[in-house]
Amino acid sequence: MLQLSGSPRPDHDPQHAGHLSVEYDPRPTAVREARVEVRRQLERWGLTGPDAAGAGDRAGGDLVDVTELLVSELVTNALLHSRSRFRLTLSAAHGVLRCEVSDSGRRVPRVVAAGTSENGRGMFLVDALALRWGCHQDGPGKTVWFELGTRGLDGCGRRQP
Repeated sequence: MLQLSGSPRPDHDPQHAGHLSVEYDPRPTAVREARVEVRRQLERWGLTGPDAAGAGDRAGGDLVDVTELLVSELVTNALLHSRSRFRLTLSAAHGVLRCEVSDSGRRVPRVVAAGTSENGRGMFLVDALALRWGCHQDGPGKTVWFELGTRGLDGCGRRQP
């Protein structure tokens, strides 16, 4: 794992976003490493615990849990489908946390109904829990991203009507 860039705290200055970008080798431990890095960075940015998003203990915990879950899904997809180095990028500003996973694969993710199969539920979870998500081609590869709200329970992990 190689940390490429980072900044201390989002929304401290409304024009300055918190940002972190980490590159990982394609190995099974990368999923756990990405989850640990997500939790660590959200803690650094003050997006966990009782002061997170001004909505009490549960709001920050929900944000961390949902972010870790969805990052795990995107990282697992990158490992399974591209089998190459990939980059996790987190940015937070103006009440929005954006998580991106960039890899060398060309396969665009799709949402599959959560049935009884053992595979294919990851993007169903991303679609259900993120405020927004998407995928764009990025040179020879792609970037899959999702966004969550950071200002209390109303925006965290709940799609806006």
